[in-house]
Formats: sequence, structure tokens, C-alpha cells
Amino acid sequence: MNTSEFLSLLKQHQDKSLLFEYADGKLVGANYHITEVKNTIIDSIDCGAQTDFWKETVVQLWESPKEIGKTEYMSVYKALAILNKVDRIKPMTRDAEIKFEYSNDGFHTAQLFVNDYVLDVDSLQFKLSVKKTDCKAKETCGVTEKVDQEKVEAAAGCAPESGCC
Repeated sequence: MNTSEFLSLLKQHQDKSLLFEYADGKLVGANYHITEVKNTIIDSIDCGAQTDFWKETVVQLWESPKEIGKTEYMSVYKALAILNKVDRIKPMTRDAEIKFEYSNDGFHTAQLFVNDYVLDVDSLQFKLSVKKTDCKAKETCGVTEKVDQEKVEAAAGCAPESGCC
């Protein structure tokens, strides 16, 4: 999801609570704060000597130890006000992917991307996920993708021991 899409969703649902799911069934605590917004520029070179360049918006979420036990989540309205203030000071790149930086005592610090979102009567919940590291120069480096043969056969309509494969 890019920054523009994220901000648009916030603008459309200002009357809701804003929740973030950082792992399956695990929510960032209601005591979270938006502590930093980073406009990052990635200027990279991969192991195949190919260069790349892109921008990201990284929103840092932090759980305040002074507010442990808080049950009311930040409103979308308040989050949007924070992000609009940031945008007036340091404009965000609208087409940049938006990520969320988060950790807690049981979850390592990670930059999470938006995998999906769920809208209900009271809340707008973003489902965040970790992207695994990957080799961008597989062909150059001679790396082959591992293929799960059973899944390939099942997709082709063949079952193991059916005699079709």
C-alpha cells in the first residue's frame, strides 16, 4: 500500500478507532503512539551489481509503558491530524510504500508492510506483515527457486500415487 492510499483510507474513516495487527491475531497495544515518521530513500546495489532506488514512508509505533492497560485505541481522526502536521513540515511522498516500524517485549523490531485492512463498525484495522529477505539477482547468482512438487502436482490435478504424474 502506498502512502496516498493509506491517507485516503484514514480520511474516509475518521470516526473509527485505528488498530494495527503486527502478527496473526496480535494487535499493537491501545497504548501506542506515533513517535516518528520517516521519509526514507533507498539507494541500493544488489549482489548481482544491479542498482535500485525507491522511497518509503515509515511510521514508527511505540507502546507507552505509562499507559499499559489502556483499552481505548487512538482514533483515525487523531492519527490523521498527526500525519497531516508531519506532512506540512516534511511532505510525505504519496507514491512511496508505507511501512510501520514496531516492536514489543515479545516481538523483534521490524519494518512491516500493509498486507490488508479490515473495516468494521468501530474500527479500521491494518494487517501488517514482515517481508522475508530475498536475493534480487537470482539469475545472476545461479539461485533457483525451491519448488514444492506436491503443490505443483495438486495444482495440475494430480494426486500422489494416482498414476497421472
